[in-house]
Amino acid sequence: MRAARAVLEYLKGSGVKRLFGIPAGSVNAFFDELCELPELEPVVAKHEGAASYMAAAYAKYGGGLGVCIGCSGPGATNLVTGAANAMREHLPVLFLTGAVPVGTMGLNASQELDVVPVFRPVTKYSVAVKDAGHLLEEVAKAHRIAVSGVPGPVHIAVPIDVQHAEIGMPDIPTGASRRPMVPDPAAIERAARALLDNGRGCILAGQGVRGSVEALVELAELLQWPMMATPQAKGYIPDNHPLYAGIFGFAGHETASAIVSDDSLPTLLIVGSSLGETATNNYNPGLTRGRLTIQLDFDSTVFNRKYEIDIPVLGDIRLSLLMLIDELRAQAPNAARGSAGPVPAAAATALAEPDGEYNTKNVLLGLQSCLPRNTRYAVDIGEFMSYVIHCMKVTESDSYAINVHFGAMGSGIGSAIGSKLAEPERPVVCLTGDGCFFMHGMEILTAKELGLPILFVVMNNARLGMVYHGHSLQFKRTHPSFEQEAVNIAAMGEAMGIPSYRILGMDDLRQDVVAGLMSAGGPAILEVVLQDDNVPPMGDRVKFLSSFGK
Repeated sequence: MRAARAVLEYLKGSGVKRLFGIPAGSVNAFFDELCELPELEPVVAKHEGAASYMAAAYAKYGGGLGVCIGCSGPGATNLVTGAANAMREHLPVLFLTGAVPVGTMGLNASQELDVVPVFRPVTKYSVAVKDAGHLLEEVAKAHRIAVSGVPGPVHIAVPIDVQHAEIGMPDIPTGASRRPMVPDPAAIERAARALLDNGRGCILAGQGVRGSVEALVELAELLQWPMMATPQAKGYIPDNHPLYAGIFGFAGHETASAIVSDDSLPTLLIVGSSLGETATNNYNPGLTRGRLTIQLDFDSTVFNRKYEIDIPVLGDIRLSLLMLIDELRAQAPNAARGSAGPVPAAAATALAEPDGEYNTKNVLLGLQSCLPRNTRYAVDIGEFMSYVIHCMKVTESDSYAINVHFGAMGSGIGSAIGSKLAEPERPVVCLTGDGCFFMHGMEILTAKELGLPILFVVMNNARLGMVYHGHSLQFKRTHPSFEQEAVNIAAMGEAMGIPSYRILGMDDLRQDVVAGLMSAGGPAILEVVLQDDNVPPMGDRVKFLSSFGK
């Protein structure tokens, strides 16, 4: 058995069903072996970066290990952005890259580059395996590292000769699985006592609450405390919950800001947020000022980074929430819970209906009214993203896939494909822009080749909209290079044999048009030609950037 085959047998036994990437000479041993393994489907992308976003989304929504393959040198460096993206979302992705034969290392071989140190800052583990006898154990080790503790990406570089080496018939190890980290009962007890003693407070939920929303809501209802979500947690808490106060942070709501500014709420419970820039409205000091602060997270490094945390609780977030609920009921089974008083509904714009004007907000709301309630939106990076966060509704949990943390343009396109492959029964719509489309838009062909019914909505304003607005607000001028030549993207789609439709006004956005594209039997493009000069709801982002230019 070749070493490459042993790796694939291990991945198959670990529940992996798809590998994302691009074939090349330095990884063709893997792709050749796939001819004998129909259980493993290669998803060949048009760019390694897009393949990495697909693998990350597939891991996120499939619940297993994502696998991405790229050649040595340029293929590997193209994967680095996707690794950083997965690192910020705590997603277990195995990046396999080729490498030149061991005997030619350092001799300026074709596509030679030592990428192990390149991957180290953006992965949990990065190694080159130069002995075929150690390859299988290194893959199993990397898998364990990827899913343990704080999940994240790992990287293994495999020289060509190592892939082809015969290693006999090795025992294939059992795949790794994640074990929930049990929080310290003493920390739970202390947190519960503080919640009861203080009586009143509020909750800030980050992306870490994914999979724990029911427990979070149960705790909020028990305490009768208002809940806020970070931008990254958009889509987890339904808008219509009476205790939900909206988004706090980038593109957030005034209702959430009012909760943070309320001095009568002396306790802040943070659940699953690292309290980064976008989650804290640019490190707003008022978030924790004068408050007892309790933070629940599975990552010990997030405690006391920027904000002092009085009671850190380290452990699996769902377990921590359930144990906290049990402890609250045990400590005060009949005590009246504290209340923050009436919680205003989420910001009016978040629940508004289209008002007729042809602008980004109305297009997104109008589009949403034409789509199934359980649609998942894979959201790319651009000025439209702030409208998505601020305005679009949450009708079902886990309905938005967005990585505002790292902000990689074009990531939403690959994410849509990975999401649809992981959960084929759920409708998927990619919200992207012309700038993102020109980076990774050819992955729509990948969706076509796979027969994936994904609607790609391209907001075409013929400029880098977020840059344009941000620069204009910060410097009171823009550079002409921010604007681009207008391109008919729907015509590009038609040239690729993809059903496409072009919207030029609100009257063009019709239920029958959207329904037709959604039922096309494969990918479709809905191009929205719109240059919106309204200032996007970016919160204090521009103010933050402007503080460095004074």
